[in-house]
Amino acid sequence: MGKAIMVQGCTSSAGKSYLTAALCRALANEGLRVAPFKAQNMSNNAGVTPDGLEMGRAQLVQARAARVTPDVRMNPVLLKPEADTRSQVVLLGQVSREITELPWRERKAHLWPHVQVALHSLLDGFDVVVIEGAGSPAEVNLRGSDIVNMRVALEAQAGVLLAADIDRGGAFAHLLGTWHCLTPEERGLLRGFILNRFRGDARLLSPAPEWLQEQTGVPTVGVIPMLDVTLPEEDGVWLDSRAAATPDADAGFVAIARLPRVSNLDEFAPLGPLARWVSRPDELAGARAVIIPGSKSTAADLNWLRQTGLAAGITRLAGAGVPVLGVCGGLQMLGQSIRDPHGIEGRVPGADVPGLGLLDLHTEFMPDKTTMQTTFTDPETGFALTGYEIHHGQTRAGGGVQILAPGLLWRQGNVRGTYLHGLLENPAYLERFLGWAGLPLPPGLDSLDARLDAIAAQVRAGLDWSVIEGML
Repeated sequence: MGKAIMVQGCTSSAGKSYLTAALCRALANEGLRVAPFKAQNMSNNAGVTPDGLEMGRAQLVQARAARVTPDVRMNPVLLKPEADTRSQVVLLGQVSREITELPWRERKAHLWPHVQVALHSLLDGFDVVVIEGAGSPAEVNLRGSDIVNMRVALEAQAGVLLAADIDRGGAFAHLLGTWHCLTPEERGLLRGFILNRFRGDARLLSPAPEWLQEQTGVPTVGVIPMLDVTLPEEDGVWLDSRAAATPDADAGFVAIARLPRVSNLDEFAPLGPLARWVSRPDELAGARAVIIPGSKSTAADLNWLRQTGLAAGITRLAGAGVPVLGVCGGLQMLGQSIRDPHGIEGRVPGADVPGLGLLDLHTEFMPDKTTMQTTFTDPETGFALTGYEIHHGQTRAGGGVQILAPGLLWRQGNVRGTYLHGLLENPAYLERFLGWAGLPLPPGLDSLDARLDAIAAQVRAGLDWSVIEGML
Protein backbone atom coordinates (compact mmCIF):
# COMPACT_ATOMS: atom_id res chain seq x y z
CA MET A 1 0.00 0.00 0.00
CA GLY A 2 1.33 3.43 -0.94
CA LYS A 3 2.02 6.31 1.40
CA ALA A 4 0.04 9.53 1.51
CA ILE A 5 1.20 13.13 1.88
CA MET A 6 -1.47 15.81 2.21
CA VAL A 7 -1.27 19.57 1.59
CA GLN A 8 -3.87 21.59 3.45
CA GLY A 9 -4.22 25.36 3.75
CA CYS A 10 -5.32 27.87 6.33
CA THR A 11 -7.46 29.58 3.69
CA SER A 12 -8.59 29.25 0.12
CA SER A 13 -5.89 30.33 -2.34
CA ALA A 14 -3.08 29.51 0.08
CA GLY A 15 -1.24 27.75 -2.75
CA LYS A 16 -2.36 24.17 -2.11
CA SER A 17 -2.76 23.25 -5.79
CA TYR A 18 0.63 24.76 -6.61
CA LEU A 19 2.42 22.95 -3.77
CA THR A 20 0.69 19.66 -4.60
CA ALA A 21 1.79 19.90 -8.23
CA ALA A 22 5.35 20.69 -7.15
CA LEU A 23 5.46 17.69 -4.80
CA CYS A 24 4.03 15.42 -7.51
CA ARG A 25 6.79 16.42 -9.93
CA ALA A 26 9.59 16.34 -7.32
CA LEU A 27 8.62 12.85 -6.14
CA ALA A 28 8.14 11.60 -9.71
CA ASN A 29 11.64 12.89 -10.48
CA GLU A 30 12.91 10.46 -7.81
CA GLY A 31 11.44 7.53 -9.70
CA LEU A 32 8.38 7.05 -7.51
CA ARG A 33 4.98 6.19 -8.94
CA VAL A 34 2.91 9.21 -7.86
CA ALA A 35 -0.78 10.05 -8.11
CA PRO A 36 -2.52 13.29 -7.11
CA PHE A 37 -5.84 13.24 -5.28
CA LYS A 38 -8.46 15.77 -4.28
CA ALA A 39 -11.64 14.24 -2.95
CA GLN A 40 -13.90 17.17 -3.74
CA ASN A 41 -13.13 20.14 -5.91
CA MET A 42 -15.38 23.20 -6.26
CA SER A 43 -14.52 24.85 -9.55
CA ASN A 44 -15.85 25.65 -12.98
CA ASN A 45 -12.33 25.26 -14.33
CA ALA A 46 -12.58 21.67 -15.49
CA GLY A 47 -11.11 19.49 -18.19
CA VAL A 48 -11.58 16.10 -19.78
CA THR A 49 -9.63 12.87 -19.33
CA PRO A 50 -8.57 10.74 -22.32
CA ASP A 51 -11.59 8.50 -21.72
CA GLY A 52 -14.00 11.44 -21.97
CA LEU A 53 -14.73 12.03 -18.28
CA GLU A 54 -14.73 15.37 -16.47
CA MET A 55 -12.44 16.37 -13.62
CA GLY A 56 -10.93 19.48 -12.05
CA ARG A 57 -8.28 21.29 -14.06
CA ALA A 58 -5.92 21.41 -11.09
CA GLN A 59 -5.85 17.61 -10.84
CA LEU A 60 -5.27 17.30 -14.59
CA VAL A 61 -2.20 19.52 -14.16
CA GLN A 62 -1.08 17.54 -11.10
CA ALA A 63 -1.37 14.30 -13.07
CA ARG A 64 0.84 15.89 -15.71
CA ALA A 65 3.27 16.82 -12.92
CA ALA A 66 3.28 13.21 -11.73
CA ARG A 67 3.75 12.00 -15.32
CA VAL A 68 0.68 9.76 -15.16
CA THR A 69 -2.50 9.55 -17.21
CA PRO A 70 -5.35 11.63 -15.70
CA ASP A 71 -7.96 9.47 -14.03
CA VAL A 72 -11.23 10.63 -12.43
CA ARG A 73 -10.31 8.70 -9.28
CA MET A 74 -7.89 11.58 -8.69
CA ASN A 75 -10.88 13.94 -8.33
CA PRO A 76 -13.94 11.78 -7.66
CA VAL A 77 -16.24 14.70 -6.76
CA LEU A 78 -16.35 17.95 -8.74
CA LEU A 79 -18.81 20.68 -7.76
CA LYS A 80 -19.50 23.21 -10.50
CA PRO A 81 -21.17 26.36 -9.09
CA GLU A 82 -24.20 27.50 -11.08
CA ALA A 83 -25.36 30.14 -8.58
CA ASP A 84 -24.45 31.29 -5.06
CA THR A 85 -26.49 28.46 -3.51
CA ARG A 86 -26.47 25.80 -6.23
CA SER A 87 -23.77 23.57 -7.70
CA GLN A 88 -23.85 20.76 -10.23
CA VAL A 89 -22.33 17.55 -8.84
CA VAL A 90 -20.00 15.62 -11.14
CA LEU A 91 -19.33 12.18 -9.63
CA LEU A 92 -16.48 10.13 -11.08
CA GLY A 93 -16.52 12.22 -14.21
CA GLN A 94 -20.26 12.27 -14.91
CA VAL A 95 -23.09 14.53 -13.80
CA SER A 96 -25.19 13.08 -10.97
CA ARG A 97 -28.60 14.73 -11.18
CA GLU A 98 -29.83 12.87 -8.09
CA ILE A 99 -27.04 14.10 -5.81
CA THR A 100 -27.17 17.58 -7.35
CA GLU A 101 -30.74 17.89 -6.08
CA LEU A 102 -29.83 16.92 -2.50
CA PRO A 103 -29.25 19.52 0.25
CA TRP A 104 -25.54 20.09 0.95
CA ARG A 105 -25.36 18.27 4.29
CA GLU A 106 -27.18 15.21 2.93
CA ARG A 107 -24.65 14.63 0.17
CA LYS A 108 -21.89 13.21 2.37
CA ALA A 109 -23.57 9.83 2.87
CA HIS A 110 -23.79 9.40 -0.90
CA LEU A 111 -20.36 10.79 -1.81
CA TRP A 112 -18.05 9.52 0.92
CA PRO A 113 -18.15 5.83 -0.13
CA HIS A 114 -17.00 6.83 -3.64
CA VAL A 115 -14.21 8.96 -2.16
CA GLN A 116 -13.04 6.05 -0.02
CA VAL A 117 -12.96 3.61 -2.94
CA ALA A 118 -11.11 6.06 -5.19
CA LEU A 119 -8.57 6.94 -2.50
CA HIS A 120 -7.76 3.36 -1.55
CA SER A 121 -7.52 2.24 -5.16
CA LEU A 122 -4.88 4.91 -5.77
CA LEU A 123 -3.05 3.99 -2.57
CA ASP A 124 -3.02 0.37 -3.75
CA GLY A 125 -1.73 1.28 -7.20
CA PHE A 126 0.91 3.94 -6.52
CA ASP A 127 3.94 4.42 -4.28
CA VAL A 128 2.79 7.86 -3.12
CA VAL A 129 -0.52 9.71 -3.27
CA VAL A 130 -0.18 13.48 -2.86
CA ILE A 131 -3.50 14.74 -1.55
CA GLU A 132 -4.81 18.29 -1.77
CA GLY A 133 -7.29 19.67 0.73
CA ALA A 134 -9.92 22.31 0.04
CA GLY A 135 -10.42 25.69 1.67
CA SER A 136 -9.47 25.21 5.30
CA PRO A 137 -9.79 22.31 7.77
CA ALA A 138 -10.72 24.89 10.44
CA GLU A 139 -14.29 25.29 9.16
CA VAL A 140 -15.80 23.67 12.23
CA ASN A 141 -19.34 24.25 10.96
CA LEU A 142 -18.53 21.89 8.05
CA ARG A 143 -16.75 19.17 10.03
CA GLY A 144 -19.82 16.96 10.08
CA SER A 145 -20.03 16.99 6.27
CA ASP A 146 -16.28 16.97 5.56
CA ILE A 147 -15.17 14.63 2.79
CA VAL A 148 -12.09 16.51 1.61
CA ASN A 149 -9.87 17.69 4.48
CA MET A 150 -9.11 15.92 7.77
CA ARG A 151 -11.56 13.09 7.13
CA VAL A 152 -9.48 12.17 4.08
CA ALA A 153 -6.22 12.62 6.00
CA LEU A 154 -7.44 10.25 8.70
CA GLU A 155 -8.71 7.73 6.14
CA ALA A 156 -5.32 7.69 4.39
CA GLN A 157 -3.28 8.19 7.58
CA ALA A 158 -1.52 10.94 5.65
CA GLY A 159 1.18 13.18 6.98
CA VAL A 160 -0.24 16.70 6.68
CA LEU A 161 1.59 19.88 5.68
CA LEU A 162 -0.39 23.02 6.55
CA ALA A 163 0.31 26.06 4.36
CA ALA A 164 -0.33 29.75 4.96
CA ASP A 165 -0.03 32.56 2.42
CA ILE A 166 2.42 34.82 4.23
CA ASP A 167 2.14 37.48 1.51
CA ARG A 168 -1.34 38.32 2.80
CA GLY A 169 -0.14 38.85 6.36
CA GLY A 170 -1.26 37.16 9.56
CA ALA A 171 0.31 33.83 8.62
CA PHE A 172 1.35 32.81 12.13
CA ALA A 173 -2.11 33.65 13.50
CA HIS A 174 -3.68 31.63 10.68
CA LEU A 175 -1.50 28.63 11.44
CA LEU A 176 -2.01 28.79 15.20
CA GLY A 177 -5.76 29.37 14.86
CA THR A 178 -6.15 26.46 12.46
CA TRP A 179 -4.19 24.19 14.81
CA HIS A 180 -6.52 25.18 17.67
CA CYS A 181 -9.58 24.25 15.60
CA LEU A 182 -8.36 20.68 15.00
CA THR A 183 -9.12 17.71 17.23
CA PRO A 184 -6.23 15.97 19.04
CA GLU A 185 -6.40 13.09 16.55
CA GLU A 186 -6.19 15.52 13.62
CA ARG A 187 -3.31 17.45 15.18
CA GLY A 188 -1.43 14.18 15.44
CA LEU A 189 -1.21 14.03 11.63
CA LEU A 190 0.46 17.44 11.25
CA ARG A 191 4.08 17.09 10.20
CA GLY A 192 4.88 20.72 9.52
CA PHE A 193 3.85 24.24 8.68
CA ILE A 194 4.70 25.92 5.36
CA LEU A 195 5.03 29.68 4.88
CA ASN A 196 4.10 30.12 1.23
CA ARG A 197 4.67 33.08 -1.14
CA PHE A 198 7.36 34.70 1.00
CA ARG A 199 9.14 37.85 -0.14
CA GLY A 200 12.28 39.08 1.57
CA ASP A 201 14.96 37.80 3.92
CA ALA A 202 13.88 34.56 5.65
CA ARG A 203 16.26 35.32 8.54
CA LEU A 204 13.87 38.06 9.65
CA LEU A 205 11.14 35.51 10.39
CA SER A 206 12.77 34.50 13.66
CA PRO A 207 11.64 34.13 16.41
CA ALA A 208 8.11 33.58 15.07
CA PRO A 209 8.62 29.98 13.79
CA GLU A 210 10.21 29.00 17.10
CA TRP A 211 7.36 30.64 19.03
CA LEU A 212 4.80 28.80 16.88
CA GLN A 213 6.50 25.47 17.54
CA GLU A 214 6.46 26.16 21.29
CA GLN A 215 2.71 26.77 21.06
CA THR A 216 1.85 23.75 18.91
CA GLY A 217 4.75 21.31 18.90
CA VAL A 218 4.72 21.53 15.08
CA PRO A 219 7.83 22.80 13.26
CA THR A 220 7.86 25.19 10.32
CA VAL A 221 9.36 22.96 7.64
CA GLY A 222 9.25 25.21 4.60
CA VAL A 223 9.56 28.81 3.48
CA ILE A 224 8.56 28.95 -0.18
CA PRO A 225 9.34 32.15 -2.09
CA MET A 226 6.87 34.04 -4.23
CA LEU A 227 7.39 32.27 -7.56
CA ASP A 228 6.85 33.98 -10.88
CA VAL A 229 5.80 30.76 -12.59
CA THR A 230 2.18 30.44 -13.69
CA LEU A 231 0.14 27.25 -13.71
CA PRO A 232 -3.46 26.70 -14.81
CA GLU A 233 -5.54 27.86 -11.86
CA GLU A 234 -8.42 26.17 -10.11
CA ASP A 235 -10.70 29.18 -9.83
CA GLY A 236 -11.22 32.84 -10.53
CA VAL A 237 -8.62 34.08 -8.04
CA TRP A 238 -6.31 34.17 -11.07
CA LEU A 239 -8.41 37.01 -12.49
CA ASP A 240 -7.55 39.24 -9.54
CA SER A 241 -3.85 38.51 -9.94
CA ARG A 242 -4.05 39.74 -13.54
CA ALA A 243 -4.93 43.29 -12.48
CA ALA A 244 -1.29 44.28 -12.09
CA ALA A 245 -0.60 43.12 -15.65
CA THR A 246 -3.38 45.14 -17.30
CA PRO A 247 -2.11 46.21 -20.73
CA ASP A 248 -1.93 49.77 -22.02
CA ALA A 249 -5.06 50.48 -24.06
CA ASP A 250 -3.01 52.55 -26.51
CA ALA A 251 -0.94 49.48 -27.35
CA GLY A 252 -4.02 47.34 -28.05
CA PHE A 253 -5.30 44.34 -26.16
CA VAL A 254 -7.75 41.44 -26.18
CA ALA A 255 -10.81 42.14 -24.03
CA ILE A 256 -12.23 39.09 -22.23
CA ALA A 257 -15.65 39.42 -20.59
CA ARG A 258 -15.34 38.73 -16.88
CA LEU A 259 -18.54 36.73 -16.55
CA PRO A 260 -19.85 36.07 -13.02
CA ARG A 261 -19.86 32.30 -13.67
CA VAL A 262 -16.87 32.14 -16.00
CA SER A 263 -15.50 28.66 -16.64
CA ASN A 264 -12.26 27.25 -18.04
CA LEU A 265 -10.62 30.65 -17.73
CA ASP A 266 -7.03 29.39 -17.76
CA GLU A 267 -7.25 28.56 -21.48
CA PHE A 268 -6.58 32.24 -22.19
CA ALA A 269 -3.24 32.28 -20.37
CA PRO A 270 -1.33 32.11 -23.71
CA LEU A 271 -2.51 35.68 -24.38
CA GLY A 272 -0.22 36.76 -21.55
CA PRO A 273 -0.12 40.55 -21.04
CA LEU A 274 -2.38 41.12 -24.07
CA ALA A 275 -5.40 39.93 -22.06
CA ARG A 276 -7.65 42.37 -20.22
CA TRP A 277 -10.64 41.06 -18.27
CA VAL A 278 -13.46 43.58 -18.58
CA SER A 279 -16.63 44.21 -16.59
CA ARG A 280 -17.80 47.57 -18.00
CA PRO A 281 -18.29 48.89 -21.54
CA ASP A 282 -15.79 51.74 -21.07
CA GLU A 283 -13.10 49.10 -20.52
CA LEU A 284 -13.55 48.00 -24.15
CA ALA A 285 -11.96 51.21 -25.43
CA GLY A 286 -8.90 50.28 -27.45
CA ALA A 287 -9.72 46.57 -27.69
CA ARG A 288 -8.40 44.94 -30.85
CA ALA A 289 -10.34 41.70 -30.25
CA VAL A 290 -13.04 40.48 -27.87
CA ILE A 291 -13.55 37.06 -26.28
CA ILE A 292 -16.68 35.85 -24.51
CA PRO A 293 -15.49 32.84 -22.49
CA GLY A 294 -17.32 29.78 -21.24
CA SER A 295 -19.95 30.00 -18.53
CA LYS A 296 -21.64 27.61 -16.12
CA SER A 297 -24.82 29.73 -16.30
CA THR A 298 -25.10 30.88 -19.88
CA ALA A 299 -28.49 32.61 -19.74
CA ALA A 300 -27.71 34.36 -16.45
CA ASP A 301 -24.33 35.57 -17.69
CA LEU A 302 -25.90 36.71 -20.97
CA ASN A 303 -28.31 38.78 -18.90
CA TRP A 304 -25.31 40.20 -17.00
CA LEU A 305 -23.69 41.20 -20.29
CA ARG A 306 -26.83 43.16 -21.15
CA GLN A 307 -27.20 44.74 -17.71
CA THR A 308 -23.61 45.96 -17.64
CA GLY A 309 -23.75 47.36 -21.16
CA LEU A 310 -21.02 45.00 -22.36
CA ALA A 311 -23.43 43.31 -24.77
CA ALA A 312 -24.08 46.58 -26.60
CA GLY A 313 -20.37 47.44 -26.53
CA ILE A 314 -19.34 44.07 -27.98
CA THR A 315 -22.02 44.36 -30.67
CA ARG A 316 -20.70 47.79 -31.66
CA LEU A 317 -17.13 46.49 -31.91
CA ALA A 318 -18.26 43.51 -33.97
CA GLY A 319 -20.04 45.90 -36.32
CA ALA A 320 -16.81 47.88 -36.65
CA GLY A 321 -14.92 44.78 -37.79
CA VAL A 322 -13.19 43.90 -34.51
CA PRO A 323 -12.66 40.11 -34.24
CA VAL A 324 -15.01 38.51 -31.72
CA LEU A 325 -14.60 34.95 -30.42
CA GLY A 326 -17.10 33.05 -28.28
CA VAL A 327 -16.02 29.85 -26.54
CA CYS A 328 -18.62 27.31 -25.41
CA GLY A 329 -21.10 29.38 -23.35
CA GLY A 330 -19.75 32.46 -25.12
CA LEU A 331 -20.51 30.82 -28.46
CA GLN A 332 -24.08 30.19 -27.30
CA MET A 333 -24.48 33.83 -26.23
CA LEU A 334 -23.38 35.03 -29.68
CA GLY A 335 -26.20 33.07 -31.34
CA GLN A 336 -29.80 33.92 -32.08
CA SER A 337 -31.47 31.94 -29.29
CA ILE A 338 -30.94 29.65 -26.31
CA ARG A 339 -33.50 27.08 -25.18
CA ASP A 340 -33.42 25.14 -21.92
CA PRO A 341 -36.52 22.92 -22.04
CA HIS A 342 -35.17 20.52 -19.39
CA GLY A 343 -34.12 23.16 -16.86
CA ILE A 344 -30.45 22.15 -17.10
CA GLU A 345 -29.23 25.52 -15.81
CA GLY A 346 -31.70 25.52 -12.93
CA ARG A 347 -34.19 27.85 -14.57
CA VAL A 348 -37.86 27.01 -14.92
CA PRO A 349 -38.23 25.59 -18.45
CA GLY A 350 -39.78 28.23 -20.65
CA ALA A 351 -39.41 30.44 -23.67
CA ASP A 352 -36.30 30.99 -25.72
CA VAL A 353 -33.70 33.44 -24.43
CA PRO A 354 -32.56 35.74 -27.24
CA GLY A 355 -28.82 35.79 -27.89
CA LEU A 356 -26.70 38.66 -29.17
CA GLY A 357 -27.52 37.71 -32.75
CA LEU A 358 -23.96 37.96 -34.04
CA LEU A 359 -23.98 34.33 -35.23
CA ASP A 360 -26.91 32.65 -36.96
CA LEU A 361 -26.99 29.79 -34.46
CA HIS A 362 -29.64 28.27 -32.20
CA THR A 363 -28.74 26.32 -29.04
CA GLU A 364 -30.79 23.89 -26.98
CA PHE A 365 -29.60 22.45 -23.67
CA MET A 366 -29.88 18.67 -23.46
CA PRO A 367 -29.80 16.41 -20.37
CA ASP A 368 -26.67 14.56 -21.50
CA LYS A 369 -23.39 16.46 -21.32
CA THR A 370 -20.79 16.20 -24.08
CA THR A 371 -17.32 15.61 -22.62
CA MET A 372 -14.48 14.58 -24.90
CA GLN A 373 -11.01 15.40 -26.10
CA THR A 374 -11.20 16.58 -29.70
CA THR A 375 -8.89 17.00 -32.69
CA PHE A 376 -9.92 18.37 -36.08
CA THR A 377 -8.56 20.39 -39.00
CA ASP A 378 -9.84 23.94 -39.36
CA PRO A 379 -10.54 24.53 -43.07
CA GLU A 380 -10.20 28.29 -42.67
CA THR A 381 -6.57 28.11 -41.54
CA GLY A 382 -5.59 24.56 -42.43
CA PHE A 383 -4.40 24.03 -38.86
CA ALA A 384 -4.87 20.79 -36.93
CA LEU A 385 -6.50 21.89 -33.67
CA THR A 386 -6.71 20.00 -30.38
CA GLY A 387 -8.69 20.72 -27.23
CA TYR A 388 -11.65 19.42 -25.29
CA GLU A 389 -15.42 19.83 -25.10
CA ILE A 390 -17.64 20.21 -22.03
CA HIS A 391 -21.17 21.36 -22.81
CA HIS A 392 -24.85 20.54 -22.43
CA GLY A 393 -25.83 22.71 -25.36
CA GLN A 394 -26.39 21.33 -28.85
CA THR A 395 -26.14 24.03 -31.52
CA ARG A 396 -27.61 24.10 -35.02
CA ALA A 397 -26.72 26.58 -37.73
CA GLY A 398 -28.97 28.80 -39.78
CA GLY A 399 -28.25 29.89 -43.33
CA GLY A 400 -26.25 32.98 -42.46
CA VAL A 401 -23.28 31.34 -40.81
CA GLN A 402 -20.32 29.43 -42.23
CA ILE A 403 -19.78 25.99 -40.70
CA LEU A 404 -16.02 25.52 -40.37
CA ALA A 405 -16.31 22.26 -38.42
CA PRO A 406 -19.72 20.66 -37.81
CA GLY A 407 -20.74 21.06 -34.19
CA LEU A 408 -17.43 22.70 -33.30
CA LEU A 409 -16.54 25.91 -35.12
CA TRP A 410 -18.58 28.57 -36.93
CA ARG A 411 -17.84 31.94 -38.55
CA GLN A 412 -19.94 34.88 -39.65
CA GLY A 413 -17.70 37.65 -40.95
CA ASN A 414 -15.34 38.69 -38.17
CA VAL A 415 -17.30 36.78 -35.48
CA ARG A 416 -16.36 33.20 -34.64
CA GLY A 417 -17.72 30.72 -32.13
CA THR A 418 -16.41 27.36 -30.97
CA TYR A 419 -17.11 24.53 -28.55
CA LEU A 420 -13.39 23.71 -28.46
CA HIS A 421 -11.84 24.69 -25.13
CA GLY A 422 -8.13 25.27 -25.54
CA LEU A 423 -8.41 26.74 -29.05
CA LEU A 424 -5.87 29.49 -28.27
CA GLU A 425 -3.53 26.96 -26.67
CA ASN A 426 -2.78 25.85 -30.23
CA PRO A 427 0.21 28.15 -31.00
CA ALA A 428 -0.45 28.45 -34.74
CA TYR A 429 -4.09 29.39 -34.21
CA LEU A 430 -3.16 31.87 -31.46
CA GLU A 431 -0.79 33.61 -33.88
CA ARG A 432 -3.48 33.73 -36.58
CA PHE A 433 -6.12 35.06 -34.14
CA LEU A 434 -3.80 37.83 -32.98
CA GLY A 435 -2.95 38.56 -36.61
CA TRP A 436 -6.64 39.17 -37.32
CA ALA A 437 -6.55 41.64 -34.41
CA GLY A 438 -3.36 43.32 -35.61
CA LEU A 439 -1.52 42.28 -32.45
CA PRO A 440 1.89 40.64 -32.07
CA LEU A 441 2.47 37.35 -30.30
CA PRO A 442 3.11 37.91 -26.57
CA PRO A 443 6.33 36.71 -24.98
CA GLY A 444 6.06 32.92 -25.00
CA LEU A 445 5.27 30.94 -21.90
CA ASP A 446 7.59 28.07 -21.16
CA SER A 447 6.03 24.69 -21.76
CA LEU A 448 3.88 23.33 -18.94
CA ASP A 449 6.47 20.64 -18.21
CA ALA A 450 9.23 23.24 -17.96
CA ARG A 451 7.14 25.27 -15.53
CA LEU A 452 6.38 22.18 -13.43
CA ASP A 453 10.08 21.36 -13.28
CA ALA A 454 10.84 24.93 -12.20
CA ILE A 455 8.35 25.01 -9.35
CA ALA A 456 9.33 21.51 -8.22
CA ALA A 457 12.96 22.58 -7.93
CA GLN A 458 12.14 25.77 -6.03
CA VAL A 459 9.60 24.18 -3.69
CA ARG A 460 11.97 21.33 -2.92
CA ALA A 461 14.74 23.83 -2.16
CA GLY A 462 12.43 25.70 0.22
CA LEU A 463 11.33 22.59 2.14
CA ASP A 464 13.14 20.53 4.72
CA TRP A 465 13.11 17.50 2.40
CA SER A 466 13.97 15.13 5.22
CA VAL A 467 10.43 15.71 6.54
CA ILE A 468 9.01 14.57 3.20
CA GLU A 469 11.30 11.53 3.20
CA GLY A 470 10.11 10.73 6.71
CA MET A 471 6.52 10.47 5.44
CA LEU A 472 7.41 7.93 2.73
